Amino acid sequence: MRILVVEDERMLADAIAEWLRRESFAVDIAYDGAAALERTGVNEYDVVVLDRDLPHVHGDEVCRQVVAAGTGTRVLMLTAAAAIRERVAGLAIGADDYLSKPFAFAELSARVHALARRSRPAVPPVLERSGVRLDPVRRSVERDGRRVDLANREFAVLAELLRADGAVVSAETLLEKAWDEHIDPFTNAVRMTMVKLRRKLGEPPLVETVPGAGYRLP
Repeated sequence: MRILVVEDERMLADAIAEWLRRESFAVDIAYDGAAALERTGVNEYDVVVLDRDLPHVHGDEVCRQVVAAGTGTRVLMLTAAAAIRERVAGLAIGADDYLSKPFAFAELSARVHALARRSRPAVPPVLERSGVRLDPVRRSVERDGRRVDLANREFAVLAELLRADGAVVSAETLLEKAWDEHIDPFTNAVRMTMVKLRRKLGEPPLVETVPGAGYRLP
């Protein structure tokens, strides 16, 4: 799933992004409100982790525009102000959740996981299909009871295929959801990742290629 981190403290923004990438999210970063609106205008995000006190365009206005776009993107607002009235104000403009600084990264990632599940049609916390069991929070994968160790990108791709519940997922969608904005749209990254994923999932082959359309789990 794809996340946008909007935070003007660059070291904090980079640290949040690195933590979420370890959770197999695709993460983009914006260091001010104007850059955030530019990115949300061209990319579809499951969750925006949004600092409230931003330069150029205030976080409140970013939140309003993200919500008004009606894309289903969830907003987790961050602020140094811990007063209840600040939290109420943030929720009133459309934020889905609120986290006061300083915070534990483990709590932030747990909240992002919860919001990401709400950004799409309801799916169970643990994804299962065709003998594959994937737990996004524990970051574990099993096939027919056998543990499968996946790299972050392979994990993200498998999660997207499981969430599709048997529907075909295009390579373009996988690029959008499992890679960040720096990926070359003409890359063969999806095909190469799929080769590694199939090998690790083992026999019999599981992921189907639908010519001209994408990939699916039967």
